[in-house]
Amino acid sequence: MNPQQSLNIRTLPELGVQVVHAADIPEVIGATFGLDGLLLRDADLGPDFLNLKTGLLGELFQKFVNYRLPVALVVTDPDRYGPRFTELAREHARHPLIRFVPDEAAGRAWLHRQTAPHPTHPQ
Repeated sequence: MNPQQSLNIRTLPELGVQVVHAADIPEVIGATFGLDGLLLRDADLGPDFLNLKTGLLGELFQKFVNYRLPVALVVTDPDRYGPRFTELAREHARHPLIRFVPDEAAGRAWLHRQTAPHPTHPQ
């Protein structure tokens, strides 16, 4: 089996959880325990998370970083959420654990690169 096929990458709907309110964050974190990566879609997030003034997206991202879970956030048009959101997406262009991507295929590809076992080099 290809090592990439064995990676445990899921979406919130596949996990049976949603993140609409701040109170949902612990459940989401619990549901992602043991995953190799999470493919998160803007449609999976409640409007308060997409409004950066609330701080909820930052809080969620910080939890993922604390637990070292790579997350690809699919946002086809960051501009639709405002200039600060677009800036946040640009700032995460090189982040090692949180990446904004234009579609699911790009998200899965990035997650596979982040989590796939790397061959060891002879010394």
